[in-house]
Amino acid sequence: QVQPVESGGGLVQPGGSLRLSCAASEHSYRFRAMAWYRQAPGKERELVADITDAGKVNYADSVKGRFTISRDNDKNTVYLQMTSLKPEDTAVYYCNTGLKPYTQYIPSDNWGQGTQVTVSR
Repeated sequence: QVQPVESGGGLVQPGGSLRLSCAASEHSYRFRAMAWYRQAPGKERELVADITDAGKVNYADSVKGRFTISRDNDKNTVYLQMTSLKPEDTAVYYCNTGLKPYTQYIPSDNWGQGTQVTVSR
């Protein structure tokens, strides 16, 4: 299995926006649900959003209305568009490949390396 690769993190001011990308192989991506997690210092890794192969999405209450998860199967990429960022959004964001053949997102051990998002003045 090939690990997904996250990118797009960086430093942004509160209220700003950032788009994260998760690149994966066709074999590991196209027919699998995908998810974004984040882990802040001193906290456990938490599910932020997930998307099925059919495009059904789910969001954590803390990001609903601010974050949008999407996928582009032609590019083998999952995106997380983050807007109205808050300091509490600061974390390392990870991409996870869901288990196949489940139609709903089921976590696997296939994690990316993570990308740092820092929301600060």
